[in-house]
Amino acid sequence: MITIKTKEEIEVMHRGGKILASIMDKLESEIKSGLVADDLEFLSKKLVKETGGALSFEGQGGFPAGLCFSINDEIVHGLPRKKILKDGDVISLDFGIFFKLEKFLGRNIEPEKYPNLRNGFHTDMARTYVVGKASDSEVDRLVKITKKTLKRGIKKVRPGISLGDVGETMFRYADNQGFGVIKALCGHGIGAELHEDPEILNYGKRHTGIILKEGMVFCIEPMLTNGNNKIAKAKEGYAYVTEDGSISAHFEHMVAVVKDGCIVLTE
Repeated sequence: MITIKTKEEIEVMHRGGKILASIMDKLESEIKSGLVADDLEFLSKKLVKETGGALSFEGQGGFPAGLCFSINDEIVHGLPRKKILKDGDVISLDFGIFFKLEKFLGRNIEPEKYPNLRNGFHTDMARTYVVGKASDSEVDRLVKITKKTLKRGIKKVRPGISLGDVGETMFRYADNQGFGVIKALCGHGIGAELHEDPEILNYGKRHTGIILKEGMVFCIEPMLTNGNNKIAKAKEGYAYVTEDGSISAHFEHMVAVVKDGCIVLTE
């Protein structure tokens, strides 16, 4: 079931999204050759604790980390364990925080204004980085085009547009640039639960699928590769990897559909 968020709910999720983005900025500043990924996991937990929030990913489906740290051929859900970065590595950081409403509103919460968030809400975003200098220009272009694909999808979002329009826009752009679009993984609605309806596919057919309405909040997250779009499960049991060993990139923003378009909640 798709939940339609109230204006007040979107405002409070926007405040949480800004906090998440500021933490992502701090994690980004630590990325360099020689970094041990576990140190970034430790820092992320420390920063989340300082906000008064909780880790969204840790424990989801048994996931044992708070930070998804995917490297090179890992598409999503990589574990940070014992990974040491070197120049040319491509890493994706996917991160989420759960905030209690009391964090922003104190104890005097008016339930009728926040019917879909109950006691709190999740935030979620992802970015991809190249450590030092890319191994070749196509890898650098892969990261840039994935980010632009997300921007094109976001620009399409407004009331009355179908999810097929959003997916088709992203797929057409990325495919025309010569990159593989991961179809087996997708974005999602978000709110009181980390993963809510609807699914946000990275491909689609124009004028098909769910029609966007004011108050919908969801995560758009294109994932591209410089090979084909087939995926496999990693041996460690959590990460999804490219079947052909190609490099992957992933960007994600949490957006809210509003009267005249959309608001990016994680900027």
